Amino acid sequence: MFQAFLIKYAEIAVKGKNRYLFEDALVHQIVRALREVDGEFKVYKTQGRIHVDALSEFDYDETIAVLTRVFGITAICPVVVLEDEGFEKLCEEVVSYVDKVYADKDISFKVNSRRARKNYPLESMEINAKVGEAVLNAYASMHVDVHQPEVMINIEIRERIYLYSISVKGAGGMPIGTGGKATLLLSGGIDSPVAGYMIAKRGVKLEAVYFHAPPYTSERAKQKVVDLAQIVSRYSGEMKLHVVNFTDIQKYIYDSCPHDELTIIMRRYMMRIAEHIALENHSLGLITGESIGQVASQTMQSLLVTNDACEQLPVYRPLIGFDKQEIVEISEKIDAYETSILPFEDCCTIWVAQHPVTKPNLGIIKKHEKNLEEQIDELFKVAVETREIIEIG
Repeated sequence: MFQAFLIKYAEIAVKGKNRYLFEDALVHQIVRALREVDGEFKVYKTQGRIHVDALSEFDYDETIAVLTRVFGITAICPVVVLEDEGFEKLCEEVVSYVDKVYADKDISFKVNSRRARKNYPLESMEINAKVGEAVLNAYASMHVDVHQPEVMINIEIRERIYLYSISVKGAGGMPIGTGGKATLLLSGGIDSPVAGYMIAKRGVKLEAVYFHAPPYTSERAKQKVVDLAQIVSRYSGEMKLHVVNFTDIQKYIYDSCPHDELTIIMRRYMMRIAEHIALENHSLGLITGESIGQVASQTMQSLLVTNDACEQLPVYRPLIGFDKQEIVEISEKIDAYETSILPFEDCCTIWVAQHPVTKPNLGIIKKHEKNLEEQIDELFKVAVETREIIEIG
């Protein structure tokens, strides 16, 4: 029945002279998303609208599903496209449309028409009244409500006529690529995939870093993170996952530093390595899934000490004020939760001290890091140079 989709956006509309850049980015992301669907589509923009026309048979539900994952879209409206065969024919088509789409006719409605083609013989108010009359004559149980209708029948008159009333909520946000680039520290937990999703929603393109610790962490733990990266990439687009072997650095820290400081010192070296990789890939910041007070390494004091490890890039924490249940709800929404809770240990949990320091002192931490000076630079270099890079998406 539906041959096209009208794509609506919100924030892009207020971008002034740069608006076309955001529209072009959104078109690009829609084209990319539709590659997952069997069928051929044409995506284009006209007068503040973005259209998706189906040029072949396609799966409606699958198409809606992929479009709802495209950031920048606020609503997806399935459209019936009509040739202009006169006003009487238009009324017949609207009546037929209502019959096919709404099995229950005991509903209120309103007709809302727009004439992009100003030479159409009737004005918008006349179209609204006459089409509404035709619907009322066809279905006695329907009634007009101009203030809060249950169904809004939209008619856009262009070279062809676009008829639609269904609106599927989109992902919102901004198109990927319009907000710069950042590097996500991705673990196998619940939080970091959600952080990646949240920052991508603001148009930020992602790369990701995962710290692997074989043989203490298994290949299944690594595969779990690859799977999470794939889930995030359904929203964020293609990314590179940098898998860093962190075992030797962790063992060296374990042997050289106080055990109650293991978590924070390991975290500082993760941030240093992630920053190095981020600078190589021209990222503008690091992304973590930290939330204040959630674990020992996420107290305000610990975050202060962690931030100090990054010398050139800011650290963005989109979940900083979220509680765990809020994070879980987003994880479930993006279909990451069931993967995140699979019981495969990551390198952070393997080396956690029984009583980790919760209020680390930066001066003391730096003093104890001097115990690492003999080998840490070489281990850092090896970890960066031997990392595995996996193409995701």
